[in-house]
Amino acid sequence: MNINDLTIGQIKELMQFVNQPQASSDGLSAMVGKKCIVRTYSAGVWFGEVTEKAGNEVILKNARRLRRWHTKKSISLSAIAMGDIDLSKCKIAEPVETWLEAIELIPCNEDAVKKLEGAEIVKARC
Repeated sequence: MNINDLTIGQIKELMQFVNQPQASSDGLSAMVGKKCIVRTYSAGVWFGEVTEKAGNEVILKNARRLRRWHTKKSISLSAIAMGDIDLSKCKIAEPVETWLEAIELIPCNEDAVKKLEGAEIVKARC
């Protein structure tokens, strides 16, 4: 096949193929664009929107460190991601953009997102 002999229709078909999302060898790239709880190796627990992911590295925007977290009925971060959070006992920092080495990504439901994004910014006591 000579590329110079392609018809406009054939070029359009090729363009549709080229513009299709490609399967990733890193299935967790499906988390990009989602608001997640992220547990890290050494930086604690975070909440934010995953903007990039490569291997176990993620970049979060509007990321809030959960310095202290408590659920109302459960004991797990999974429960936090489902909205079971006792904000009166939590310490959540201001939003930043950050790069993290993640060991767990848990997508949050709408209830959890609303609570975590609206949580009071805790400041140090002097």
